[in-house]
Amino acid sequence: MMIQTSDNLNGSAEDQEIVLSVVLPALNEEKTIEVCIQKIQQVFSDRGIAGEIIVSDSSTDKTAEISRKLGAIIVHPEKKGYGNAYLAGLALARGRYIAIGDSDNTYDFLELPKLLDALDKEGADMVMGSRLRGEILPGAMPWLHQYVGNPLLTWVLNRVFHIGISDAHSGFRIIRKDALDRLNLKTGGMEFASEMIIEAAQTGLTITEVPIHYYPRVAPSKLESFSDGWRHVRFMLFYRPGPFLAVPGLLFAIFGISMMTFFFAKGDIETSYLHSFILASLAFIGGVQTMLMGIVIWVYSALYGYSERSGFIERFLDYHTLERGFIIGGVFILGGLIIGFDIIRQWVASGYGHLFQIANAVWSLAFLLIGVQIVFSTVLISMMLLNCTSD
Repeated sequence: MMIQTSDNLNGSAEDQEIVLSVVLPALNEEKTIEVCIQKIQQVFSDRGIAGEIIVSDSSTDKTAEISRKLGAIIVHPEKKGYGNAYLAGLALARGRYIAIGDSDNTYDFLELPKLLDALDKEGADMVMGSRLRGEILPGAMPWLHQYVGNPLLTWVLNRVFHIGISDAHSGFRIIRKDALDRLNLKTGGMEFASEMIIEAAQTGLTITEVPIHYYPRVAPSKLESFSDGWRHVRFMLFYRPGPFLAVPGLLFAIFGISMMTFFFAKGDIETSYLHSFILASLAFIGGVQTMLMGIVIWVYSALYGYSERSGFIERFLDYHTLERGFIIGGVFILGGLIIGFDIIRQWVASGYGHLFQIANAVWSLAFLLIGVQIVFSTVLISMMLLNCTSD
C-alpha cells in the first residue's frame, strides 16, 4: 500500500500515547469528509483525548487533500473495496481503542463518547452503534434495508452464530486494540462488516450496543442492495455450511430415501405412485448433493482458518476417511450398474419387447448419480488437502 501522512497528528498525539484511533474509509466523499473529521476532533478536544484520524482513501476527488489539511493520516489501499479500505487503515492504527465509521456523515461522530463509555463502563471488548435501536431519520435508509434486508440478515447471523445484536450491519463501531489483534480479518469487500462480528463472536469477545442516530447521505449511496446482501449471506454460509447446507441436505436425503422405500414397498409404482416416487428420488439425489456441497465448503473453511478443525469435520481431513468415501461412492455406483444391467437382461429375455421397469430405472439412476457425486466430492477434498500440504 502507498501511505501518505500528515505532519500534524491531531495536536500532540505524536508525543504521547494515542488513546483513540478513528479509521474512515473514503471513496469520493469530498462533500462530507471535512465535517466528519471536525466532529471527531471536537470529541478529542472535549474529552482531552490524544487521538488520530486515519482516512483510507480510494477517491478520485479532493477527499485526500481535504483530509490532509485537517491533520488526518492518509493511506491509499492497493485494492478497492470496503474491507480493503479498513484493513489498510487498521494496520496503521496505534490507539488503545479503535473506532470505525463511514465518512459520508450518516453517522454522527459526536456520538463517539457513547461507544467509548460503553467500553469502559460495561467492560465490553467491542461496542456497536445500533441504528435500529436508535433513530433512523427520514430518507436515511431505504425501506427494503430497514424493514427487510437488515433485520433478516441480522436474525440469520444471530441464529447461526449465537449473537444477540440488533443491527449487524452498522458501520459505527469501537473496539479495544488488544481485542482487534485477536481477530483474523481478511475479506476485502462488504463482507468485512459480518466478518468482524463473526470473528469477535468466535473469539469470545464481549459485544454490546448503544442506540445512535442515522442520517441521510449527501452524495448517492454506493451500496447495491441485492448483491451486497448476497455477499453477506454467502460469507455466513462459508463460515457455517453445516446449518445452511449439510444438515438440510441430510434431512432431504433421508426424507427422499424413506419415501422411495415406502412407495417401493407398497408396489404398483408404475400405475399408482410413479410421480411421487420420482419426486422422492429427486429429494434423495438433491439432498445428498447439497449435503456433499456443505461438507466440501466446510472442509475448505477449516483448512483455511475460517472455522475450527474439530468434531465432525476433522474426520474429512484424514486420508483414511477419504478412502472410505471412494468405497462408499463405488458401492453406490456398483449398485446402480447392477440394477441397470438387470433391466437390460430382462429386456433381452423378453425379446426386446415392452418393459415396465421405471421404478428400477429410477433406483439405478439415483444410485449412479449419488455414487458419482460422492466420488467427485472425495476427489475435490483430496485435492484441497494436497494443496494445503504442499503449501
